Amino acid sequence: MVRLSFAAPLAFALACAAHNAHAEGHATKEEAMAMVKKGIAFIRTSGNDKGYAEISNKGGKFNDRDLYLVVYGLDGVVHAHGANEKMIGKNLIDLKDVDGKAFVKERVDLAQSKGTFWQDYKFTNPVSKKIEPKSMYCEKLDDAVVCGGIYK
Repeated sequence: MVRLSFAAPLAFALACAAHNAHAEGHATKEEAMAMVKKGIAFIRTSGNDKGYAEISNKGGKFNDRDLYLVVYGLDGVVHAHGANEKMIGKNLIDLKDVDGKAFVKERVDLAQSKGTFWQDYKFTNPVSKKIEPKSMYCEKLDDAVVCGGIYK
C-alpha cells in the first residue's frame, strides 16, 4: 500500500507564500505581532516620550517595509505614528475607512474590552500608496493601544 502525505507539500507551499510576501515587501502576521511586542517592551523600558519618538521615526527600529507601529490613547488621540507624523496629537476617534467603518473608535473599544486583538479595515498602504485591506494587531498598554498591521 502506498501512503501519500500532503503535509510536506503543504508546508513547502506555505513557506513559499510567506517568503514571497516577505520578498515583495509585505509583512507577515507573525512579524506584526512581534513588532508590537517589541514596541511595548521599548516603551516600558524607555518611557512614553522616548518610546513614542522612536515609533514615529520612519527610519527607526519600528518601521520595516509596509509594517509600522501606531499608538493611540484610549481617547482616540494619536501618540505615535510610524507612517505619518502629522497625525501625532490629533484625535482621530471619528476617522472612518472608505467603507465607513469607524476603525479608531472600534480599536479603542476593543482595547478596553479585549486588551489584545486583530482588527480588519481598509487603509492606505505607505508602500503602494493604494487603499488596501489591512489587519491590525493591537495590544493595550496602560491608557493606550499599540498596533502594527499587515496589508493583505
